[in-house]
Amino acid sequence: MRRSLYVSIFIMAGTLFAVGQSDVNQDRRDLHQDRKDIRQDQRDVRHDQRDLNHDRVDRNHDIRDIHHDQADIAKDRRELRHDERTGNTAAAANERGDIVKDRRDLHKDRRDLRSDRRDIHHDLRDLHHDRRDVRYDRRDIRHDRREIRHDHH
Repeated sequence: MRRSLYVSIFIMAGTLFAVGQSDVNQDRRDLHQDRKDIRQDQRDVRHDQRDLNHDRVDRNHDIRDIHHDQADIAKDRRELRHDERTGNTAAAANERGDIVKDRRDLHKDRRDLRSDRRDIHHDLRDLHHDRRDVRYDRRDIRHDRREIRHDHH
């Protein structure tokens, strides 16, 4: 009877030890996964930052192009008025064609600018979410470390 009691206690202690070890191993796997997640989220942050910088540069180029197109249209209109006053119909027709081309280019640049602004908005949102994910992953790592220390002692 006594022997079966000792065997039962030994088996229960071994089982509890094994369960405790599996918890520690699970906590270590969680810690490893959280570290992997934080590395991925940090890569996402860097990627979003590069995207954001690229979109801002592109936006600035579009703004410069818009100003350039507006100046070209104003110059072509002045030349058109001059050609119409002097009766130079061939040059006036040429200036009208230039104005149409410049307006088309201006509208294209404005569409690009809207697209760049939308991209910047989305990149800022993604950057915010990825930074938040990094904070959450760091919190999870701290939590897993505490659990490992607590279970290990």
